[in-house]
Amino acid sequence: MDKKERAKERKEKRRQEISLLRTIPYSDHQRWWSSETIAVVTGANRGIGFEIAHQLASHGITVVLTSRETAVGEEAVKVLQEGGLNVAFHQLDILDPSSIQAFCDWIKETYGGLDILINNAGVNFNFGKDNSVEYAEMVIQTNYFGTKNMIKALIPLMRPSPAGARIVSVTSRLGRLNSKRNGISNVEVTQQLEDVDKLSEEMIDNTMNTFLEQVKDGTWESGGWPHVHTDYSLSKLAVNAYTRLTARILEERPEGHKIYVNCYCPGWVKTAMTGWAGHVSPEEAADTAVWLALLPDQFVSGKFFAERREINF
Repeated sequence: MDKKERAKERKEKRRQEISLLRTIPYSDHQRWWSSETIAVVTGANRGIGFEIAHQLASHGITVVLTSRETAVGEEAVKVLQEGGLNVAFHQLDILDPSSIQAFCDWIKETYGGLDILINNAGVNFNFGKDNSVEYAEMVIQTNYFGTKNMIKALIPLMRPSPAGARIVSVTSRLGRLNSKRNGISNVEVTQQLEDVDKLSEEMIDNTMNTFLEQVKDGTWESGGWPHVHTDYSLSKLAVNAYTRLTARILEERPEGHKIYVNCYCPGWVKTAMTGWAGHVSPEEAADTAVWLALLPDQFVSGKFFAERREINF
């Protein structure tokens, strides 16, 4: 058996283990949540987001499903409500500051805040071996800046509790800093983003803006950026970095006011975003997000996960 086949076998074994783990119900002492717990899932009208909303609501949590388009979001909520689940809808465009503000005002007025934020909204315009940067601005603005703006806007609304509030962002292994196959070859940039103690929002923003400037002047191919789905990979690398930064900023919060921030890679999922070419089902892809959101003893923050296991940034 060659290396590729062994890796495939290990992956399949892990998928089976997780399928089994998902059948084991949480015990009463593990369940820190109730029907009063509020979870917000962005971009949840289909795919991974819809399935995360479905699984969280199936655990008895009140879920607020958001999508940019009202009609499709309302339709998605109707499907979940017909299954007896406690799910509400609110329109949200994470690219629009006024939409984020309107959403925050509504959450505060309706629920008094939230306990769980799942950042799932995102875009990708490359499939297979394509590597166009035609929509790079939209990809970086949505996947990184939009996600960052949601985190910053909702942190003040996260409710105090002994279990702590949770933020989980859907990212990708394509955004790993030191990936042999798809990392950043610019050593200076890698070193800057690697050092969590010196990491800053300005540094992450500048890295993204440098890439976008190079896209505009046509020099991006010599910038040492990831060479597979460059714009998407970089946007997810930025969210990974911002996860580590946010976890560091929030780590000094007192007990009862803790906020745990993590990110995860769902794998190559069979959804519209991959042109239905993935090999992981949305149900499997949602699992690690739900697991991280519900961890009974949540002392983990600023980490990157895949298949319920920590992986390197």
